[in-house]
Amino acid sequence: MFGGARQNPAAAYTRVALETGVDTGDPHHLILMLYDGALLQIGIARCALERGEAPAKGAAIGKAIQIILDGLKLCLDMESGGELSQRLAALYDYMAERLIHANRHNSLPALDEVHGLLTTLREAWAEMKSG
Repeated sequence: MFGGARQNPAAAYTRVALETGVDTGDPHHLILMLYDGALLQIGIARCALERGEAPAKGAAIGKAIQIILDGLKLCLDMESGGELSQRLAALYDYMAERLIHANRHNSLPALDEVHGLLTTLREAWAEMKSG
């Protein structure tokens, strides 16, 4: 490597993305970063589950749940968001429950289900900005 300790590529990506995104201060971009972070953690959990690495799987699922509940869900404007915010809050709770299920039962289908839901929401959010 270039004169330093080898760095985890996912950690390096996350650090650079976080520094870049936070510097922009764009709330829309920050939400995209939360989606990306949750998707990244689910991908890490999937790989760890496939390799039989229970501690890594549990840690990644825990991080994904934290991003979903303490990031995405808390960003909802429940006062002016109306029914849409309520439905998203319920969907985020459902995703957290499915991730807990995935962790307890080593369920790839549950991980894939949450990954698919987050991907759909992320794509819709990205379209809102560009469209």
